[in-house]
Amino acid sequence: MKKIQISPSILSADFSQLGEDIKRLEKSGADMIHVDVMDGHFVPNLTIGPPVIKSLRKYTSLPFDVHLMIDPVHKYIKDYSDAGADIITFHPEATKNTQETINLINSLSKKVGISLNPDTEINIAEEYLDKIDLILIMSVYPGFGGQKFINRVIKKIVELDKIRSQRKLNFKIEIDGGINFETSKIAIDAGVDILVSGTTVFKENNGDLKKNIKILKQI
Repeated sequence: MKKIQISPSILSADFSQLGEDIKRLEKSGADMIHVDVMDGHFVPNLTIGPPVIKSLRKYTSLPFDVHLMIDPVHKYIKDYSDAGADIITFHPEATKNTQETINLINSLSKKVGISLNPDTEINIAEEYLDKIDLILIMSVYPGFGGQKFINRVIKKIVELDKIRSQRKLNFKIEIDGGINFETSKIAIDAGVDILVSGTTVFKENNGDLKKNIKILKQI
């Protein structure tokens, strides 16, 4: 059985004590910290920017899995790299040149991710699959936490897992949106390696982070 990684989304954390919540996540078995960056333009919400990420960096040694939902994205990549991002994921629709953005992230010695919204087809990213570290499948429309899982994205995961196997590629498949104890199993069975979960990690079982992360990993 493959090792499933959990990347809890701090969008669901207590913003008045983000640093402490991040320390708790590390102690509870999280594999990385998922940071949702939204600009109120590419997606209908505003969240945090580089100064906040930089201030949080000292609270954990876990990788910061930073998902940039901003447009334009290319000119801000270095800011997020400097702030402490370890994985930088962007949407192809938010850059004029996907390959140039991949090259920039690589030049900063960061891992590269491409994210696909529920209505975005795989073909927009297929030619880059041998050049990236992960592909993030959105199973809700990005913008707000707590949304219902969109089942039709499972077909994308199955297809990506098949492509990965056929072409002997090493990218990870990550999923974000509506991930709970039931949908996580569906996603894992389809080929997902990394689960992003906010509401379930922070709210289920009276906020027992360790228990919730363990259940999501299907241990």
